[in-house]
Amino acid sequence: MEQLLLSNEHFMKEALKEAQKAFAANEVPVGAVIVYKQQIIARGYNLTERLNDVTAHAEMQAFTSAANYIGGKYLSDCTLYVTLEPCTMCAGAAYWTQVSKIIYGASDIKRGFSLLSKSVLHPKTIVESGVLAEECADLLSKFFAQKRD
Repeated sequence: MEQLLLSNEHFMKEALKEAQKAFAANEVPVGAVIVYKQQIIARGYNLTERLNDVTAHAEMQAFTSAANYIGGKYLSDCTLYVTLEPCTMCAGAAYWTQVSKIIYGASDIKRGFSLLSKSVLHPKTIVESGVLAEECADLLSKFFAQKRD
C-alpha cells in the first residue's frame, strides 16, 4: 500500500498548533515541528519567558527533542517546519544539526537569518519560505497588537 505524502501545508499547520500554545502561554507565538519520513518526531514552541532563557526558541526546543528521538545530534534526513524565519542563532544551530530542509512561514525582516546570508546554514540545507505565511504572520501580529493594548 502506498504511503500518502503529506503536504508542507499539513506540517506547517502542525507548527501553527505549537505557535498557538506559545500564544496561550504569553510567549512570542512561534512553533516548530521536525519531520522524518513523513512523521513528526519533534515539536517545539517558544519558552523564553517560562524558562527565563533567551535561547529557548521553538527551533531549539524541536532540535533537542528530535536529537533525543533519533539518538544522535545530526538531523540530516529531517525537515524543520517553523512558523517564522529562523533567527541567526537558530540558523546556526540548524547548521550544526545538518537538517536537510527548513520550511518557514512568515519572513522575519528584523531578525531573520536571510538578512546575513544563507551561508549561515549547512551547504546541503534546502530552504523554502512562505508556506502559510499569512496565517503565521497574522498570529504574530495579533500577539504584538495585544501587547501594545
